[in-house]
Formats: sequence, C-alpha cells, structure tokens
Amino acid sequence: MICDGDKMRRTKEDAEQTRRDILGAAMDIFSEKGYSKTTFDEIAKHINLTKGAVYWHFRNKPDIVAALINHFAELYVSRIREFLERHQQMEFQTIIDMQLFNNKMLREDPLFYKFIFFVTSQMEWSEAILNKVAPSIAETKKITRNLILDILQKLQQNKKIKEDVDASLICEILMTMYGGMLDGYFTKSLQYSFDELVQTGFNLIYNNIKAEGV
Repeated sequence: MICDGDKMRRTKEDAEQTRRDILGAAMDIFSEKGYSKTTFDEIAKHINLTKGAVYWHFRNKPDIVAALINHFAELYVSRIREFLERHQQMEFQTIIDMQLFNNKMLREDPLFYKFIFFVTSQMEWSEAILNKVAPSIAETKKITRNLILDILQKLQQNKKIKEDVDASLICEILMTMYGGMLDGYFTKSLQYSFDELVQTGFNLIYNNIKAEGV
C-alpha cells in the first residue's frame, strides 16, 4: 500500500522529470531549428506530451530559455568547482587547464555543446528574452572572470607576474581571446586545434606578463 507521502513525493519527482524532459527537448529543437522557428507543439511532440503539459510548466518560450540558462549555469558552476578542488595549486597553467576543461566538456557532452552554441548565437533573441536571461548569463561569465582574476592577483602577490600589470585587463583579454576561439570552434573555421590555440595563445600572454626569473 502506497501512503499519501509516497504519492506526493513520486508526483513531485515525476513533475521534475517532465520539466527536465521539456528542457532537453527544447534544447534539441532550438539547436536544430533556431529559437524563433521552434513551437510549443514541436517541443511537446518531441517527448510525447501535449502542448498543455508544456504550458503547465512554462508560460512561454522566454521562460524555457531562462530555465535552460539557469539549469546549465548551475551545472557549469558545479563542474568548475569540482575541477578547482582537484587543482589546488594556483598557477597560470591552472587558467589554461580550466579552459581546456571547458573544451573537453564541449567535445564530450552533447547537451553542453548545444547549450553553449545556443547561448553564443543570440542574434535572433528579442530584447524581451535578452532582458530575462541576461542576469543568468552575466552571472556565469562573472564566475569564470572572478576565478581567472583571483588566480592572476595571487600570482602577482607571489611576484610571479610583473607588479605593473593590470590583472583585470589581462583577465578581460584572456576571456575575449577564448570567446573568439570558441566562435571559431563553432563555425569550424579554426586552422589549428582548439586546445592548441588555447595553450599557445594563453602562454603568449603569460610570457609577456610574468616576472623576470620565473
């Protein structure tokens, strides 16, 4: 005999699973057709639901996009924290390894690839969507920026980077550089491997800012 508590828990778990299924279906179709051409009907049919079932969880497509951003932002943060727990030593190579870790996730996790591609291809997003999801995107970028800046500042404190270097500026250069490489990766226009470009490009920056004798 199933008690009311078990029923409620199972119902809640089923609802959460349905929500995740909807997000997965939306990510698949957004990646294939683009945001503007995707309909609630298509999302529902992709996982054998009614359109009403999708509306029960999400009022509109911007709500789905916002949920996707939040979900993958949380996933990304947890993975980066796990990475940093395994890399306690704060060296410039840690920054490079973190970016290579991102590359590995892109290659090995199809959903992560679709998500990053979707987020970096925002040309068809309306102002309403951008306003809704901008805080989550900004927070995700802020996490990466803060991690890189923290490592650079600690390297500077330990006299491994020149005293007159603006750590914040270098952080922005590294992030912009990686963003350009990422765009090339998605458009398949890179002339060298993504990993090789990260290692070479980031080391070129480091070789120009590291302190003498390091």
